[in-house]
Amino acid sequence: MVKEIQLRVTLKEEKEQDILVKKASKFLSVSSQEISGIKVLRKSIDARKSLIILNYKVAVYINEPVPETSDYKFDYKDVSKAKPIHIIGFGPAGMYAALRCIELGYKPIVLERGKNVQDRRRDLRAINQDHFVNEDSNYCFGEGGAGTYSDGKLYTRSLKRGDVRRIFENLVFHGATEQILIDAHPHIGTNKLPKVVKNIRETILKYGGEVHFDSRVTDFTIVNQTIKSIQLLNGDKMPVEKVILATGHSARDIYYLLNNKNIALKAKSFAMGVRVEHPQHIIDSIQYHCEGKRDELLPAASYSLVQQVNNRGVYSFCMCPGGFIVPAATANGEVVVNGMSPSKRNNEFANSGIVVEINVDKDLPKYEQYGILKGLEYQKNFERLAFTAGGRTQTAPAQRLTDFVEGNFSNSLNNTSYQPGLKSAPLHSLFPKLIGSRLRKGFAAFGQKMKGFYTEEANVIGVESRTSSPVNIPRKESLEHPEITNLYPCGEGGGYAGGIISAAMDGERCAEAATVGL
Repeated sequence: MVKEIQLRVTLKEEKEQDILVKKASKFLSVSSQEISGIKVLRKSIDARKSLIILNYKVAVYINEPVPETSDYKFDYKDVSKAKPIHIIGFGPAGMYAALRCIELGYKPIVLERGKNVQDRRRDLRAINQDHFVNEDSNYCFGEGGAGTYSDGKLYTRSLKRGDVRRIFENLVFHGATEQILIDAHPHIGTNKLPKVVKNIRETILKYGGEVHFDSRVTDFTIVNQTIKSIQLLNGDKMPVEKVILATGHSARDIYYLLNNKNIALKAKSFAMGVRVEHPQHIIDSIQYHCEGKRDELLPAASYSLVQQVNNRGVYSFCMCPGGFIVPAATANGEVVVNGMSPSKRNNEFANSGIVVEINVDKDLPKYEQYGILKGLEYQKNFERLAFTAGGRTQTAPAQRLTDFVEGNFSNSLNNTSYQPGLKSAPLHSLFPKLIGSRLRKGFAAFGQKMKGFYTEEANVIGVESRTSSPVNIPRKESLEHPEITNLYPCGEGGGYAGGIISAAMDGERCAEAATVGL
């Protein structure tokens, strides 16, 4: 017999041996000897009060063994001689589209502009140390996409778009820890993601798929509203039947290409702002009601904040406890910052994007000349502003949080995890009012919600501008583009996802759609 129950455990109780067996025995009124084992299905932390509680959802096996294998099976088959489906981009959407193609009996041919995870590291080192951005190999482009060198956050609200559990099980199948199946807010960690990504590539190759790196797509040949071939930067042309476009939210050249070919696009609302970085112990003390070090059983604390300011949302984005800030520019002449965390989240800093919602239909009247690409051009100008304010390198412009809100220049800055370094700059006066004014009011409100958050010990670092794509590539219910019959816009680059899991689910859906009629 198997019983699913909820258990509440204090931190003191958590340190007791076999505490879940003891609690389950009492809850179910059975002896502990009758319990064959307990499988943790979900674990979360309730830190709303000073007595912190660990909430467990468990399956209790009574007089029967705990199963050792997953219910999920991945039926990969040899597709080396099967009909091909071309996939542009090898981030989460592209990877999962390729895996799903193999399950369905089709050969994925993946074209990735960047390098494999190993070679990509050299280019990341060049950004951090030499301030040089390789426009095809950086924190956004390359094997695994932007997700490879990120916190690896796997939380999603996209529960209606597909089988979330299946995506998680597939990550475990490819080397992720089983802990991601349990935690309420799971993450893999930037130190472990590259291995998982490499394993996914090896599965694709093992079953007859192809993955081509250093293969930037520069043009399409379109005849009768159908893509007939793809042209690469090196001049090669590849005939195609179905194309899944999974290039990510930073592949601006793809938006320009589609727009120049008069292929329908839509302007999309998005958000931009800054990264705020605190010493982790400050966030721990606020969230866990503690002084000094947090309890050893507790992970680095996180937060989620939102405030309406002048009819626009100001909110935290991609919060990275125990993490660090990285340069996420995809071209020289711009500064973009993002956050990531290792699996243990054991760095001394906590950082988060704090961004302002931008309504593309109402907020950008001076950019109407750019038409559908007005949001993209606004985003680019914001990043150029940061580049200039930072000293025209990957050094980022920054200000103490209190100075930013109160309108003062920072004569000194706090220590930071951002390797290229910080330069004090008057961000409060440099930012357009649309963003700067709302951020300042938002930070003041967050200081009221989280006592201790508003402190001179925090830095505000510019700019966080790649929260999502400012362009949407439309598609029909069949997931095809409304004008190009064999083009399937996919993932974050199409405007259909907002993170690793939702992008992966969309990749699977697009693969399923692309096989229809092939």
